[in-house]
Amino acid sequence: MMMAEAQVEKRAPAFRRIMLKASGEALMGAQNYGVDVNVAREVAEEVKDIHDLGVEVAIVVGGGNIFRGVSESAGNMDRSSADYIGMLATVMNAVVLQDALEKAGVYTRILSAINIPQVAEPFIRRRAIRHLEKKRVVIFAGGTGNPYFTTDSAAALRALEIKADVILKATKVEGIYSADPMKDKTATRYDCITYQEVLEQQLKVMDASAISLCMDNSLPIIVFNMRTPGNIMRVVMGEAGIGTRVCTERGDSVFDGATDFPTDEAAIYFPDEHESMT
Repeated sequence: MMMAEAQVEKRAPAFRRIMLKASGEALMGAQNYGVDVNVAREVAEEVKDIHDLGVEVAIVVGGGNIFRGVSESAGNMDRSSADYIGMLATVMNAVVLQDALEKAGVYTRILSAINIPQVAEPFIRRRAIRHLEKKRVVIFAGGTGNPYFTTDSAAALRALEIKADVILKATKVEGIYSADPMKDKTATRYDCITYQEVLEQQLKVMDASAISLCMDNSLPIIVFNMRTPGNIMRVVMGEAGIGTRVCTERGDSVFDGATDFPTDEAAIYFPDEHESMT
């Protein structure tokens, strides 16, 4: 009995309610555009695994695989118009994720900042919380509903509104490095960095408004590689050495063994991948 109880305790998640921020590119797979349904299915299976542990899951997905408001594809379009197109792209990705999750046996609701009643419910904070309490995965679409704000800002805003314990920022690299790991094999991944260091060094972890929101409300962020199978589970379980954490103090984390972060701006690397409304 004691061994069984120890196993249950060992498997206890580190977080009760999470906000998963996934870029639109995460759904492309090896394609140059659009959605790879196999990738969507794999993401859904990983979300199902953590949901089965009792973790309440909210998701904000970008739309960069379809349209990005500040990309070359926007050309000389008016910024507001381009951003609204990007918001619609996030709705499309949300529907793809919903379909994949429900085929995996997970009840899901899409709440959109843009009113599209045939596809999604309107965003109402109390309704979102109620869905989470009923153990439904909630996908937030349409960004914040306003141009000039990225889906990073939407993830931070929604995470605070639903009182999430953490933002899990899913990327294509293992975290924040001392140099470009694609070019420098000796580059070191840092376990920890503060919000202030992110802002001062102008790192592209998330946009400045999102980081400021998290800093003002002490909402931790964990940056990790979503392309590695099982990483979402590892982060949720508090496994040490996965990703890079961003928080108020370097000791505020599920990770141990924080490494000092360099102060030389040229020595810090993070891929510029945050998106405008995507």
